[in-house]
Amino acid sequence: MQQSIFVLNAVNSIANQILLELRDKDSQKNRGQFRRNLKKLGEIMAYELSKSLAYKQVKVDTVLGRTSINILNEQPVLFTIIRAGLPFMEGFQRFFDQSDCGFIGAQRIEGKKEDIRVSLGYHAIPLLDNKDLVVVDPMLATGKSMLASLELIFKKCTPKMLHLVFAIASPEGIENIKQSLKIPYKIWVGALDEGLNQKGYIVPGLGDAGDLLFGNKID
Repeated sequence: MQQSIFVLNAVNSIANQILLELRDKDSQKNRGQFRRNLKKLGEIMAYELSKSLAYKQVKVDTVLGRTSINILNEQPVLFTIIRAGLPFMEGFQRFFDQSDCGFIGAQRIEGKKEDIRVSLGYHAIPLLDNKDLVVVDPMLATGKSMLASLELIFKKCTPKMLHLVFAIASPEGIENIKQSLKIPYKIWVGALDEGLNQKGYIVPGLGDAGDLLFGNKID
């Protein structure tokens, strides 16, 4: 089965400045800046992912002649888990601006790491059989929300290739994905962190991305 993992900050780039500001507890006080940074990171990740897709050659006429250029065979289907994934996916939409998009509402029911449960709510799933599916979510902690969402998607459609994109991921979450998925996939992460604490939060991570983007929830 085809699988691989890409880690953006394994090579030095300007993306590290974005990751620094996303993590920094003082920078996080500026909600607008946090949202813009997550969107910018999405754009960078979309560019990196675009290199792995299928292309076709087309001809184009310029004012001085004719040339050829490789363009995407087709736009991938974009998917995110609301609410935290919305700005991250917006970065992808800047590059794949003709893509169909899907959404799932997945709520994490808190507890100790081994007791965390996931409740799925609203979902809108476009046709994606035999297409590249790009699922974006800022944080991969235990992986339970992602796997529950994928299970729901796969009941309706089967993509040609699955791309899972995270700003920050834990080794435990990556391992859970590897143990569970049975279709070809690639994982793309901005940074791979140390691990999870007893509550199942990524360390050092950055905190609750949804709360930082939109404000604290009432439990």
